[in-house]
Amino acid sequence: MKLLVLDTSTEWCSTALWLDGAVHARRELAEQRHSSLILPMVDALLKEADITLRALDGIGYGAGPGSFTGLRIACAVTQGLAFGADLPVVGISTLESLAAQTDAKRVLTLLDARMAEVYWAAYDRDGEDWRAVVEPRLALPDSVFVPDGADWVGAGNGFAVLDAGLRADITAKLLRLGATLMPDAAAMAPLAARAFARDEGRDAAEAAPIYLRDKVALTVEERRARKSP
Repeated sequence: MKLLVLDTSTEWCSTALWLDGAVHARRELAEQRHSSLILPMVDALLKEADITLRALDGIGYGAGPGSFTGLRIACAVTQGLAFGADLPVVGISTLESLAAQTDAKRVLTLLDARMAEVYWAAYDRDGEDWRAVVEPRLALPDSVFVPDGADWVGAGNGFAVLDAGLRADITAKLLRLGATLMPDAAAMAPLAARAFARDEGRDAAEAAPIYLRDKVALTVEERRARKSP
């Protein structure tokens, strides 16, 4: 199986090729430059591997949760490339990709969602796949908890959003913490390969982001309420 995978869900921009199990990847801190970086990165990766887009079997993309703009860029680029090459697509959870970057059996994943909130989920490894113990959700930091069971590991930059007391309480229940881990196309590549193997590929027209938030900014009153003790 030969796949292209891309992710623009955070300030990082990344692409990867899955070529029969081998992963070739590029990653760059994009800030707000995803739209100008992603296609040149894809083109460079394809040339580097000496393969054309039409020779691939599908395209995977970071579907979210994540930045509104970033998720729209990923979907738009995925659709454009897939339509042009007549390829199926599959969306990959950004939170699941955090779990996939660990060697743990149980992973608590947190991403900074801005606006004093976090995206989070908890996963249990089931063979090569992941089962959601806590489904992905948007929440205030004090709603985060470590599920029952032993040997939980933390992953993601959302832990930095927790206040010192809550962070100390949660990390005390974890074996270790990978607070610098971020969604990444290379980590999504094997997830995409398994999704396509399960026949989860879809027409490019069905590429859609996973939105857990229906607004991108707080009102003045909401900001004041968040700051209130």
